[in-house]
Amino acid sequence: MTTLGITGATGHVGGRTARLLADGSRPVRLLVRDPSRAPDLPGAEVATAVYGDPATVDALRGLDVVLMVSAHESDDRVAEHRTFVEAAVEAGVRHLVYTSFVGASDRTGFLLGRDHGATEGIIRSSGLAFTFLRDNFYAEVFADFGGEDRVIRGPAGDGRVAAVSRRDVAEVAALVLRDPDAHAGAVYDLTGPEALTLHEVAAVLADVTGQSHSYVDETMDEARASRASYGAPDWLVDAWISTYTAIRDGELEAVSDDVPRLLGRPATSFAEAVAAL
Repeated sequence: MTTLGITGATGHVGGRTARLLADGSRPVRLLVRDPSRAPDLPGAEVATAVYGDPATVDALRGLDVVLMVSAHESDDRVAEHRTFVEAAVEAGVRHLVYTSFVGASDRTGFLLGRDHGATEGIIRSSGLAFTFLRDNFYAEVFADFGGEDRVIRGPAGDGRVAAVSRRDVAEVAALVLRDPDAHAGAVYDLTGPEALTLHEVAAVLADVTGQSHSYVDETMDEARASRASYGAPDWLVDAWISTYTAIRDGELEAVSDDVPRLLGRPATSFAEAVAAL
């Protein structure tokens, strides 16, 4: 019987995926940084796994297929991912299902998407079977983009984003993990059913929450100035701003049919995703 490992089980995507799979039909191991925070799921075991730590190989032994939820953004994320992939190879894992990003490559305008492109390359070169879930931006996070004044600021112009619900990503991940061989070598673009401008995103947020939300299109200089108070390193500020410039440049506007085709239902709309928060 296929033994599944799920990283990020304390987070939104990994946690929902784990809950969908913890039905007793197959062994599941939750791979988490802090076991005390792992969800209590029937029949699931828990092991400590830290990206970037070679000792993670011990937590991966005996697993056939692993959902590799991408690590939190950092200046050494690719190195952390490489160490995890190498540990998976050493442990005898045969298939990685990796949460990547639409358009992942070394040329994507969204700077953190370049980490995903590099990681995909590492996995392809590892000899492991793989499935890449290339997610658009998560719909649910836009509710936090505006801060306390609920004003979304950034140089996105009138560009559009086909944001995907984390719920849909988790359901696709669970589907793939239930029958990984059927999805070996597949690359899925996971998007919502529509591409919205940030003005439209703000209007939907206002309608759903009953609170005012708006979008201000910034220049690049204004974008840097409005983020200066966070004290973040330059690479991270650049990455944050590239979230908006990638939208502006049309890199996030394509709507894929992969979610409805795989799940047999329409993709969750932006309004539905934020209404469920």
